[in-house]
Amino acid sequence: MNALASARIAVRALRVNKLRSILTMLGIIIGVAAVIAMVSVGSGAQARIAEQIQSLGSNMLVVLSGSINQGGVRMGSGSQLTITEEDAWAIQREVAGVHAAAPAMRGGGQVVWGNLNWSTTIQGATPEFFEARDWPVVVGQPFGQEAVDGATKVALLGQTVARNLFADQDAVGQVIRIKKVPFTVVGVLDKKGQTTWGQDQDDLIVVPLTTAKRKLLGVSQANARSVNSISVRVRDDADIKEAEIQTRELLRQRHRLQPYQDDDFSIRNLAEIAEAQEASSRVMTILLAAVASVSLFVGGIGIMNIMLVSVTERTREIGLRMAVGARGRDILAQFLVEAVTLSMIGGVIGVVVGIIVSYAIPNFAGWRTLISAEAIVVAFAFAAVVGIFFGFYPARKAAQLNPIEALRYE
Repeated sequence: MNALASARIAVRALRVNKLRSILTMLGIIIGVAAVIAMVSVGSGAQARIAEQIQSLGSNMLVVLSGSINQGGVRMGSGSQLTITEEDAWAIQREVAGVHAAAPAMRGGGQVVWGNLNWSTTIQGATPEFFEARDWPVVVGQPFGQEAVDGATKVALLGQTVARNLFADQDAVGQVIRIKKVPFTVVGVLDKKGQTTWGQDQDDLIVVPLTTAKRKLLGVSQANARSVNSISVRVRDDADIKEAEIQTRELLRQRHRLQPYQDDDFSIRNLAEIAEAQEASSRVMTILLAAVASVSLFVGGIGIMNIMLVSVTERTREIGLRMAVGARGRDILAQFLVEAVTLSMIGGVIGVVVGIIVSYAIPNFAGWRTLISAEAIVVAFAFAAVVGIFFGFYPARKAAQLNPIEALRYE
């Protein structure tokens, strides 16, 4: 008996008990659909994290001011301004692989335009900031070094601030008041979106660093050149870990720290944060797929159960086939094809249901999904393997029946 004949007999046998066949396939359908949907949710989350990390700059180092001790109490990071603008220029000049280093001061304040106001983040920066953060200006133009040298009262708005103050109006050329100081808006920054920890990057105003220090944030004469942070962008073809090591060594040398002394600054490697978050996202995707695949095993057990019942019901038929010349391997093939057919049909329906569910999740739950062709292939192949694995025992049991005893079975 060839495979085609076995398939025809199997389909006819399944059509005899349509309801039972459909209920048997239900476990496979749910399993395949669940695997595809869960992997789509995990892949969507992973893609979203990758986008957020990309908006931060995965090839970036962030140098932050350190802490101080007061009365034996260690203050938190950034409690003292320990890094300066000169540190930033030294990093840009002396560390191999660094594309740009941008010193910055950060604070908060109220911004007013007309009868509207908004509380936001104030970022004092140099022209290198836009290059280091890969943050272009979409409307207007960025300020240059002359604005920093002259402490000019000009401002660039993030998308959130522009939307809340000006809505659909053109913000460029308008005069706003930041902490009661008038500033002219010269541009609007491109949209960055939220960080992975939920902070809105677009909720800020960027002004020249000297202007922020002298007129908004306030810096004493003792530390007039100090800054909160330095954003360091490493070239794509450079080793970011090596750049981090060189930056640390350079700053320790500039700050005259002895080998036994701790760093008076901290360096955050955003590439390492990106790798850790992507790894955790991959683990979550695998976990979701593993949980969903349990239903495939349940569906396989259902197939085995129904096939065992089918063997019992068709014992006389099996005996008759053997009596007229059917060999054990023919009976084995017949029942194995039935089990695989159940799995394959259930797998096809499950793939369709899984794709539909994956497209429906964003509309109902608001989660981003990303349908993976690999997940569809793996889920379908796994369904076929389940059919072979769980269908083999009933098929083997049918093939080993004694023809005489099978013909006498009531």
